[in-house]
Amino acid sequence: MSVARSASDAWNDEYRRGRYVDEPSVPFVDDILLTASMEGITAGLYVGCGNGRNLLPLVDGGIDVLGLDVSDAAVHQLAQRRPDRADRLWHGDLDSLPAGDTWPLVIGIQVFQHGNREQAHRHVRAAQQRVEPGGLLCVRVNATGTDVWPAHEVTEQHPDGGFTVQYTAGPKNGLSIHFFSDGELRQLFEGWPALLPIRADSTERTPPAPGQWIQWEAIWRRPIDHSPR
Repeated sequence: MSVARSASDAWNDEYRRGRYVDEPSVPFVDDILLTASMEGITAGLYVGCGNGRNLLPLVDGGIDVLGLDVSDAAVHQLAQRRPDRADRLWHGDLDSLPAGDTWPLVIGIQVFQHGNREQAHRHVRAAQQRVEPGGLLCVRVNATGTDVWPAHEVTEQHPDGGFTVQYTAGPKNGLSIHFFSDGELRQLFEGWPALLPIRADSTERTPPAPGQWIQWEAIWRRPIDHSPR
């Protein structure tokens, strides 16, 4: 098995190599913009904003998004790319944000899957706590059914179908990454109404990489607690 690496170290290396510099935003961004517009939401938190390929279209679409990332290289690149957003970027994880701060919109695109099953679930739960009551959480995560590539070792398998791998080659070498089943996600969001129900987005890899990469996408609303105080 490869020597484990932290997500921040791995992504610092990737961003310094030019990762995502010329890549377009994922189409899920359009769904987020449409839903936010329908809900009258104009501010939010983007968890794992990277160097801006998905954050900037959200900003340009009218959402004042605070960008959060564990990679200081990504945050630095984004600040250089858009100096007008430099004061709306935060280097760190969700726990580094001021305690109790919440947003009407929280976004996590291909970020909550880092770590093993327990860690991935903890990432989701932490993001849920950052959504204000009645607000929205937009999620895109690795899905079971993906043809996992490149070389890796399966380190966890759960009866609900979810599993974790540790990569032994490629840009994620040494990283543990979790792949969610749909039932697993539904359980994590039990009691949260879905504005965009869970759907699978499949991308065919460019040869010689084999097969397809599948992501779950969904938008949920945090319930409002009307219980007596």
